[in-house]
Amino acid sequence: MEVVTRIPELKARLAKARQAERRIGFVPTMGYLHEGHLSLMRRAKAENDLVVASIFVNPIQFGPQEDFASYPRDLARDSRMAEQAGVDILFVPAVEEMYSRGHENLLTSVEVSRVSQGLCGASRPGHFRGVATVVTKFFHIVQPDTAYFGQKDAQQVVVIRRMVEDLNLDVRVIAAPIVREADGLAMSSRNVYLNPAERQAALVLSRSLAQAESLLRGGERNGAAIARAVRGIILQEPLASIDYIAVVNPDDLAELQTIETSVLVALAVRIGKTRLIDNLLWEE
Repeated sequence: MEVVTRIPELKARLAKARQAERRIGFVPTMGYLHEGHLSLMRRAKAENDLVVASIFVNPIQFGPQEDFASYPRDLARDSRMAEQAGVDILFVPAVEEMYSRGHENLLTSVEVSRVSQGLCGASRPGHFRGVATVVTKFFHIVQPDTAYFGQKDAQQVVVIRRMVEDLNLDVRVIAAPIVREADGLAMSSRNVYLNPAERQAALVLSRSLAQAESLLRGGERNGAAIARAVRGIILQEPLASIDYIAVVNPDDLAELQTIETSVLVALAVRIGKTRLIDNLLWEE
């Protein structure tokens, strides 16, 4: 595996791959890799000739009170894990490489309206503008045939898919299923923030979604009833504070009063000081 830090060097290597008609798969990450990331990398390896993964903690998707400075970083660990997962090129640019005039001086951005405004977008203003901007930059730099994202970040997937469609970007976006710990907790780089009591309390997220799935399987089709059931379970946990619970259309994130063929039940919950997200994508 090669580790590349400069954009011109990466472009030169990938130009040769494209000339050889090699299919390029791309997995963007912020590092501190876990099995969820690795599952994306292994899938990219199985479906492409060359796999590029990026590790970049993107400052423009963090709010002023968020955890950019403290976000977990361990490049040596991540490099070993990425190589074992089959990554061919690991792109690790500095902030100055991605934002040559400084990210504070960025004048151009990509904003996907409407689908970015509710759910996490409501409590993290500007977050999805930062995500859409950096992913667009990565797509232009890497020019992948296929890009892989985790379904845990469900709103991000919707935003990126709509951006690709609206801007006619020539990349196929794959959303892979959520990878969970043995006890059901969705894997996240932020899980490292949880102390033992909080780690146990965090199971309330997956437990509440399991109840939503049980109700759906049993024939419940009222969106408000699903949301009430999820809320009721989360409120039983003293360490949990609800940011949002949403029962929405998986394609456009519009609230669903009546569920017909598919639904996304998405939630964000603070466990202590750590904000966790999880979701259930259900189809009849």
